[in-house]
Amino acid sequence: MLNIVNKAITAIFGSKHKRDLKELLPYVALVNTEWERLTGISDNDLREKTFGVQRIINQRLEGIDKKIENTRSQAQTTSDVMAKERLFSQIDGLERERNKELEVVLLEVLPQAFAIMKETARRLKENGKLVVKTSEHDLFLKSLPARNTNHIQVEGDTTTWLGTWNVMGHDLKWEMAHYDVQIIGGVALHKGKVSEMATGEGKTLVATFPAFLNALAKRGVHIVTVNDYLAKRDSEWMAPVFEFHGLRVDCIDKHQPHTEARRNAYMADITYGTNNEFGFDYLRDNMANDLSEMVQRKHHYAMIDEVDSVLIDDARTPLIIAGPVPRGDVHEFEMLKPRIKQLVEAQQKLVLDFFNEARKHLKEGNEKEAGLPLFRAHRGLPKYKPLIKLLGEQGVKVIMQKTENIYLQDNQRQMPEADKPLYFTIDEKSNSVDLTEKGIDLITKGMEDPHFFIMPDIAVSLDAVEKDKTLTSEEKIARKEAIIEEYTLKAQRIHSIQQLLKAYTLFERETDYIIYEGEVKIVDEQTGRIMEGRRYSDGLHQALEAKENVRVQDATQTYATITLQNYFRMYHKLAGMTGTAETEATELMNIYNLDVVVIPTNKPITRKDENDLVYKTTREKYNAVIDEIVRLREAGRPILVFGIGKPYAFYAQNSSSGFEREVAPKRSRNRSRSRQVWHCYYSHEHGRSRYGY
Repeated sequence: MLNIVNKAITAIFGSKHKRDLKELLPYVALVNTEWERLTGISDNDLREKTFGVQRIINQRLEGIDKKIENTRSQAQTTSDVMAKERLFSQIDGLERERNKELEVVLLEVLPQAFAIMKETARRLKENGKLVVKTSEHDLFLKSLPARNTNHIQVEGDTTTWLGTWNVMGHDLKWEMAHYDVQIIGGVALHKGKVSEMATGEGKTLVATFPAFLNALAKRGVHIVTVNDYLAKRDSEWMAPVFEFHGLRVDCIDKHQPHTEARRNAYMADITYGTNNEFGFDYLRDNMANDLSEMVQRKHHYAMIDEVDSVLIDDARTPLIIAGPVPRGDVHEFEMLKPRIKQLVEAQQKLVLDFFNEARKHLKEGNEKEAGLPLFRAHRGLPKYKPLIKLLGEQGVKVIMQKTENIYLQDNQRQMPEADKPLYFTIDEKSNSVDLTEKGIDLITKGMEDPHFFIMPDIAVSLDAVEKDKTLTSEEKIARKEAIIEEYTLKAQRIHSIQQLLKAYTLFERETDYIIYEGEVKIVDEQTGRIMEGRRYSDGLHQALEAKENVRVQDATQTYATITLQNYFRMYHKLAGMTGTAETEATELMNIYNLDVVVIPTNKPITRKDENDLVYKTTREKYNAVIDEIVRLREAGRPILVFGIGKPYAFYAQNSSSGFEREVAPKRSRNRSRSRQVWHCYYSHEHGRSRYGY
């Protein structure tokens, strides 16, 4: 029924794709009309056209800019705090009004600006140079010591901009011109939408349209990429087409944080950089002691490459600036580790008994009796793999949940009875671990102090000292300090135990983290990539280091944190590019109010894109991949399969598939690609096929 309604709506109003194109296609004709007027003018006049567009923008905003300036002057001169606050609120309102008016005028001058950029690219490609009257901007660029500006040749009053310039240490000839579909993509980006463009359709070139237009407003344009190589490359590759028109281009990843160079990069008209560096600079600015230490300005317009990866896959991953804590090198992990290993081993044996008991009852059809041992096994070790497999069988999880509901009712009044046999309990939802009395008895057995792991009631102890009339004031103070010190020490000890238990029971090597060069490296659960520079907080990372017998590093504390999601939502206007956004369209709209526009390809696609295949279990997925590899091998076709994860499960299943193979696990740590990949190679008589997993 719903499908029929959707078809009826589409028949009346057209598909979303058609509606989007209907909105954007008129701009192609407008831009091309303006472009045809530019083809016959001189290079000098072409540059002058840019200044003409800037004058239009400035004139339209002149009135509101004066209001803002006058209001700011009043706020700075008044000594009345309430009046100052009221005036700054007025400034915020005027700024919002200015942004609305700016978007109106930018849309009006869009055809001229896009045409200027299109003609500039065409002339560099076809003529190989641009010859203009020397300007102060030309001389400024030529004088920059850190830039290779051999493509700018100044001879008296004449400057020649060559069509070949240095990009990442290599001379690169400009050989690109804008197609009509790229104009459509550029308009979508300017309007704050996501342009989905197929690989090879020139997203980097498309971005020059809205970047140039919005840079003329002098509010800053941020072009965000996923790694520093792309940020540096694109900033050098695209810079001359912008700089010819008097704009400044820079890349924050070329400069160290907290430097004048980094601040100047943000003051450029167009700033390239990686998503993480933009976010970390925001955090550093929030930790600055003085305004002069801040590097960023207002967040006006950002275009994000691979927007689905940045705003969806990595959006909730926090960026964290951490620092040392007092006595951060002091810990008890090594001392406590043998006791925790003993505790975990005892729990594993106990959980195995509960698991076997539950399985026995299930085989006998006694579901009621199976519920409690199932629940206890899950409370004891929720990541026990045989248990996970058993709970995956039809109806078993429901049996456990019924038992759980019984013990959760009445504010968990009966929960201690369920937990009584366990040494510790794990709440997977809250990611917490708690010792039971049985567990405390086990790890304190044979110790002189039976209360070594028991927290004292500090309020009762302090009150007893205060009421003790036999003590002098100085003795009372000393006793209280001793009690507080003991309480702090035991609190830290209990916390260390909980973190060690988490490390042993909730975190798995080669799944949640890996050991590389003697360090614990976190693995992103979404992408499988190593999260360089990231550490678990609150002592958990140290617990993992103790567990894996690597050097336990000093403890840290969080100074500042933000997610990419919250950071990019601060921009006045946000846009993005990717080849795969339509599948994330709902999330992008709900979270960021970003509409996805699918841009048609310049030429028809001959490649056939098949639908995704989804399998219920990993084993079924691997079996399907093996079947497909065998089928293609028998047809004599070479194969490249790429993925992220571990190859061994696949290799083990594939060992009986009947063709020659070689497994070469290799982690790629190329920082420019910013990913971690496993490679497996399969060869046969028709050539070499590769399976990367």
